[in-house]
Amino acid sequence: MTQAFGIKGSGVSVSINKTPILNDLSFGVRSGSITGLIGPSGSGKTTLMRSIVGVQKISDGMLTVLDLPAGDKRLSYKIGYVTQNAVVYDDLTVVQNLRYFAVLAQSSREQVDEIITKVQLQKQRDQIVSSLSGGQRARVSLAVALLGYPELLVLDEPTVGLDPVLRQELWQLFSTLASQGKTLLISSHVMDEADRCDELLLLRDGKILWNHSRERLLQTTKTDSVGDAFIRIISMKGKA
Repeated sequence: MTQAFGIKGSGVSVSINKTPILNDLSFGVRSGSITGLIGPSGSGKTTLMRSIVGVQKISDGMLTVLDLPAGDKRLSYKIGYVTQNAVVYDDLTVVQNLRYFAVLAQSSREQVDEIITKVQLQKQRDQIVSSLSGGQRARVSLAVALLGYPELLVLDEPTVGLDPVLRQELWQLFSTLASQGKTLLISSHVMDEADRCDELLLLRDGKILWNHSRERLLQTTKTDSVGDAFIRIISMKGKA
């Protein structure tokens, strides 16, 4: 059976102000999977995500998203994007924010209510966003990204700074979304987050170290955790 990819890159390079950020990346993100984009700060994760959603122009190579060129206008309703900083209106309530963005996403009020329940913000639906905790604000951003039933979710450090219970709840939601056929690309610099992913895209200094399943990574490196495997793979690449 042919492998279906929600995202596919071939020779993707990005330079910003003549400084190379991504160097000749070739990779695939399997449809209907949770793929962890894992790497230390400064490795190029956010630049790659911005390229995938079409807000960063690539310098070279080919990047396709849902079988269309990255940045194609037809992708605007097919991708949900959550940045590191919540992009919502502080002076509006949760439900007002979602109803506003629902118009842009051509979504319905019924879906707004459905998503508020899905991200567990029922008690905060009429609360001003500026009064919410960091974790609650993160869930508002995720709720906005879910509007319009996107096929692909690109989430940049969605669980950073959250308490363990909320992190667990969000990962359960991510697993549910993947089981419904959505493709999720989730970035993190925290290695234990990678242990929750089906597939891994390990990035360091703008280059890919690994693009395959977590299970195969542990088998290949003969390690028990992605953190240890990351160190081992760096060593193996250095000797290659």
